[in-house]
Amino acid sequence: MGNILLMDFGSTYTKVALADTVKCEIMGTAKAHTTVASNIMLGLNEALGKLGVQGPFEKRLACSSAAGGLKMVAVGLVKDLTAEAARRAALGAGARVLDVFSHEMTDKDLERITDLKPEIILLAGGTDGGNKEIILKNARTLARLPVSLPVVVAGNRVAAPEAAEILKSRHDPVVISGNVMPELNVLRVDEARLAIRELFLAQIVKAKGLELAEEFSGQVLMPTPAAVLKAAELLARGCGDEPGLGELMVVDVGGATTDVHSIAVGDPSKAGVSLKGLPEPYAKRTVEGDLGMRYSSMALFEAAGRRLTGYLGTDAESLRGYIESLTRKPDYLAQTEGEKKIDSGLGRIAVEIAVERHCGALEVIYTPFGASYIQHGKDLTPLRTVIGTGGVLAGNPAALEILQGAAFAPAAPNLLKPQQPEYYLDSSYIMAGMGLLAESDPLAALKIMKKYITRLGGDQHGSH
Repeated sequence: MGNILLMDFGSTYTKVALADTVKCEIMGTAKAHTTVASNIMLGLNEALGKLGVQGPFEKRLACSSAAGGLKMVAVGLVKDLTAEAARRAALGAGARVLDVFSHEMTDKDLERITDLKPEIILLAGGTDGGNKEIILKNARTLARLPVSLPVVVAGNRVAAPEAAEILKSRHDPVVISGNVMPELNVLRVDEARLAIRELFLAQIVKAKGLELAEEFSGQVLMPTPAAVLKAAELLARGCGDEPGLGELMVVDVGGATTDVHSIAVGDPSKAGVSLKGLPEPYAKRTVEGDLGMRYSSMALFEAAGRRLTGYLGTDAESLRGYIESLTRKPDYLAQTEGEKKIDSGLGRIAVEIAVERHCGALEVIYTPFGASYIQHGKDLTPLRTVIGTGGVLAGNPAALEILQGAAFAPAAPNLLKPQQPEYYLDSSYIMAGMGLLAESDPLAALKIMKKYITRLGGDQHGSH
């Protein structure tokens, strides 16, 4: 195919990479601060200047999480069923899910949505042939929102057209997709994920001031988290005769969020353990909006509690001032050794907590016949590959120590985190770009990832 320019407009940095898809090589990478508030092209042009290549390019491909990424709320019937299915569909599409609402919505729920300012609403509820009333009532309630928003209707297929008509009195556009839970405990989120992605491309990109980037690149193809998830799945599965790496986890520590992607079945690895709850997706993404290194650094500080002070060997008050300053200066780079140590500590705790929330957990139930074990979520203890990406990891001598926060902790044996993984680093920020490239040339994308994602402490992955 030739030289492909890959662009990722992040919340903090705009990253660019030039890929030679014939030789399966990265010819160069660069980054600059994202300038979406003024003119998105300023940051892009700075990054391209650092790259030192003006073209011509056979293709220009872009993804974006700028201006907060894609923010959504999800609405369903039962919290643990259709509401959870709606949440998973939104996460799989690369969204940050601000809140999830279940059962009949209230005026307080409308106030909450108004305050959250989401960009898309996903309305689900009822299996096909099941409850029709709640999704229609919730559609009427959402039609009273004071603002018009894009809505994806992904519930009971009999009620969905009527719900869409109700919503159209206030909202535009309103799109009907397949039910995210057509049968009890059966998830089908792909159609809803595609509908969300198309709305993102058609509506949200323009609202975020990315039109100039589209003029340059042709089109922003997807939200950045969706690109990373696509790359992770390709790297795990392989392509044609080129084998993948097998089941893996990607931890993306960003300025606003920490995302975790696991490409694994996650069934119980030990005998005598029963699964409970909705089936887990093979390609699963979670996003933690309170675990970012800059925009949400104070929320991370509060979530970390004594973990951070214990890790750094200091007290909370001596850290608070510096961490508060990061929320006001999201593009700030740690300068002193002390600041770099704090950043590494924040990164380590972000990885720990994010993976804890992502992985499954064991619950022990005592019966007259003895102890019984119930698994909620994915068992990731057998996972052998953990890949780190994100600014705090790239070029950081403490990258391995940060990523080791993903590992199983004997002090919390109920959390099913990877027990003996090997750690790898996306040191050149290529995973989002490879997710973009996978749309047109998955084999080249896979070979490049295997070549450039390096094992921490030594060899490249491709040399194994």
